[in-house]
Amino acid sequence: MGCSGQLIYRQAKFSVGQIVRHRLYPFRGVIYDVDPTFNNSEEWYQSIPADRRPSKDQPFYHLLAQNAQGGPYEAYVSEQNLLPDGDNGPISHPMIDIMFEKIAGDRYLLRPQRRQ
Repeated sequence: MGCSGQLIYRQAKFSVGQIVRHRLYPFRGVIYDVDPTFNNSEEWYQSIPADRRPSKDQPFYHLLAQNAQGGPYEAYVSEQNLLPDGDNGPISHPMIDIMFEKIAGDRYLLRPQRRQ
C-alpha cells in the first residue's frame, strides 16, 4: 500500500527536560525543544563537515548546553548524535532556572507556565 503523501515522523527518542550529551563532541545539555525533522538554515547544515553531516529526516533537539570547560551556550543536535547523560548531574546554564522548575533524577521539570 502506498503513502498518501503525508510526512511520517519518527517518535523522538529524547524529551524536553532530559539531560543528554553529544556522542562525538565534549558537551552536555538539557533539551528545551524538539523539532520532528531538521528546522534550521541550509547555511548551518552545510557548515557541518560532510563526513559528519546527519540526515535531515530525524528529530533535532534544542539544548541549553555547557562545554567541557563549563561554558554555557545553545546547541542544535540531531538525534543520532545524542546519548542520555543524567548520571553526571545538573547542567550549568543561565537559562535553566528560567525555563525549568527543578531537577528530578535524569531530567529537569518545566516550570508550569512553560508547559503546553
